[in-house]
Amino acid sequence: MKLFQKLIAAPAIISLASGFAVNATEINSQDLSDYSNSSNLVSLGDFKSDTLYPGDWAYDSLKDLTNSPKFNGNAVSRFEAAAELNNLIAGGEGLINGAAINRLSDELGSELAIMKGRVDGLEARVNGIEAGGFSDTTTMSGTAAFLVGAESKDGNSGEAAMFEYFYEVDLNTSFTGEDNLNVEFETGNASGTGVGATLDWGSSNSDVLKVTDVNYKFPVGEWTLAVGESMDASATWPNACAVSNTVDSLGDCGAGNSVDLGGDISFSASRAFGDGWEIGLGLSAASGEEANRGAFTKQGDDYYGVAIGYETDTYGFTVAYSMKESTDLDSSGPFEEWDASDTQTDSTYYGLVGYYSPESAPVTFSGGIELTDVEGTNTDKTQWTIGVSTDLGEGTLAASVGTDGAIADNAEERMAYDVSYEYPINDSMSITPFGYIVEQSGSTDDTAGFGASVSFSF
Repeated sequence: MKLFQKLIAAPAIISLASGFAVNATEINSQDLSDYSNSSNLVSLGDFKSDTLYPGDWAYDSLKDLTNSPKFNGNAVSRFEAAAELNNLIAGGEGLINGAAINRLSDELGSELAIMKGRVDGLEARVNGIEAGGFSDTTTMSGTAAFLVGAESKDGNSGEAAMFEYFYEVDLNTSFTGEDNLNVEFETGNASGTGVGATLDWGSSNSDVLKVTDVNYKFPVGEWTLAVGESMDASATWPNACAVSNTVDSLGDCGAGNSVDLGGDISFSASRAFGDGWEIGLGLSAASGEEANRGAFTKQGDDYYGVAIGYETDTYGFTVAYSMKESTDLDSSGPFEEWDASDTQTDSTYYGLVGYYSPESAPVTFSGGIELTDVEGTNTDKTQWTIGVSTDLGEGTLAASVGTDGAIADNAEERMAYDVSYEYPINDSMSITPFGYIVEQSGSTDDTAGFGASVSFSF
């Protein structure tokens, strides 16, 4: 009998011994609910037994064969006596006096049969539940969300109102209790224009449910390792970014190429050293799925990075270094050989993110900066974001400001601003109204938008 079945069957037997009995065909979940939630056990008169008193041969025989405190001079129900007899038989102690056991079994046979029928019925139902269950080792979580928003760009000619949805399911399986196999599915109808292009929200899978991430995380000594397809090289790294942004270009505290290093076919590792310190290492073949590139070849675009982080309850920071290759091939043929006409440009990124949460106030400040050095150019780029969030009523108010992406040193700086308020409707639902402004170059009108999203978690 499985552990779960024993947990179900045990209170059933105990309840029968206290006068709680039903026909095996009448077993239902309400009985169990009534038993577990009420001190007044269900009365089932059809099978209510007579009591046994001191002096009855059955009472005296059970008293002699067991050390149960039930037989202390007070009368007991026949079901209580049957439960004690069942325990006696199950323990093998009946071998001491087989004749007495046989006679008691005949005397209390009806009660024993009812008890067995109830337990068998419960086991059958539990087996049915387990057979139709998902998995003993796999858990599922998911999110469904809807967004309504409007955006104005370039005056009246750029106005647009949009409705989008997003759906995601995560399956997580552990085989040892310390590892995790993650498979992620998602779909959505984000158009990539208007609100959908500006916000850090949704999926552009065109209503097609796709596998978007498969990875496996496991411990090796003091290290945590992860390998996967469509997985970030920074999947296991420390990350002290706590900005809650709405505009996409303000995401990752402005360090989306270093502290939050992306990737495709990736390997990621991290180790904690105690006292809040942690190190992360990662590499990824960003073009590994393309037949004409291959993973970790001269023709492919590979990423490498390292991060060091320190965190406490009130503050923390992460510094990171990464390098990304960008390869330009003159042909798209399969497994093309490298030749003089092909070029590869390396971009180096230096990132710093951090947070501060003073103990005296329910507020968190967070932000970051990232410097970019592109090989073969004399122009560096800089991107930064600063954000603040605080509890307001039952929800959380958040605002952030920063550059609209990486800005070259000799280019006009463009800024982005957003504000949002996440309000929990209940434990599984929340609504988040938001607004934002993204500056445009030259005399072009700034992009402004507002809207709200509703999220369901399960």
